[in-house]
Amino acid sequence: MFGLGTPELVVILGIAVLVFGGKKLPEIGSGLGKAISSFKSGISDVESSGKEILADVPGVKEVSAVKDKVDAVKNIGNILK
Repeated sequence: MFGLGTPELVVILGIAVLVFGGKKLPEIGSGLGKAISSFKSGISDVESSGKEILADVPGVKEVSAVKDKVDAVKNIGNILK
């Protein structure tokens, strides 16, 4: 995980306890967790709305079908090798 081992994580946790205090750390952790989950849900909302918009654009379905056919031909070529 980012090249951090147990000793490094213990030092970071110790510094966090010294800076913020033991009572404040759970509040910071829960706030961080809520922020991450909100960010993930926002990203998924944007992705789903983007897919809906692309579905309405003329020609997207045709290009997608051609891409699928090209991928199928590539797979057949790899099998025959």
